[in-house]
Amino acid sequence: MTEKRNVNPWLKTGLELGPIVLFFVAYLRLKDRTFLIGGAEYDGFILVTAAFIPLILLTTAILWKLTGHLSRMQIVTAVLVTVFGGLSVWLNDDRFFKMKPTLIYLIFGGLLGAGLLRGQSWLRMVMEELMPLDHEGWMKLTRRLCAFFLALALANEVVWRTQTTEIWVYFKTFGLTAALFVFFMAQGRLFKEHALPEEDRR
Repeated sequence: MTEKRNVNPWLKTGLELGPIVLFFVAYLRLKDRTFLIGGAEYDGFILVTAAFIPLILLTTAILWKLTGHLSRMQIVTAVLVTVFGGLSVWLNDDRFFKMKPTLIYLIFGGLLGAGLLRGQSWLRMVMEELMPLDHEGWMKLTRRLCAFFLALALANEVVWRTQTTEIWVYFKTFGLTAALFVFFMAQGRLFKEHALPEEDRR
């Protein structure tokens, strides 16, 4: 893509998290309502999903325009939201959209695992600028994150298959986000032990 450009971090965070927050708020407002469209009944979750698809595509496009760059995760997320969200709306079946996080975590866990089998940390390719670690540190972090992604995929499957839609929305909005935050906070010792010396950083 084009050359990376700096953008206000608050604006960037707003564009990344804004659609998720709006999805959650809209769901709370419409969760108990049913709408008749074209002779078919759609519940609030399906309508919110339908609105979420163009919103995530719009914010992703704005991020690309502002920064000149999109991460692989942003691209994959936008594609999967469009595909699985579109299937949920088209078939009037919320299960497809609920499967989306599972597939996202399986894809990234699988990619990290494939790199590990080759003795490489593909995580390093996308995060090296944020966390300058030595080779052993990257390998350890990649193994842990690979296992963590697979665990999140399993957790999402358990929750959406056994709990109500409302519980899943809370889990998706807050549970998965909090889990990722806690995971990286828990890696503090690894970051400290495997940080590259200042003279080795580029």
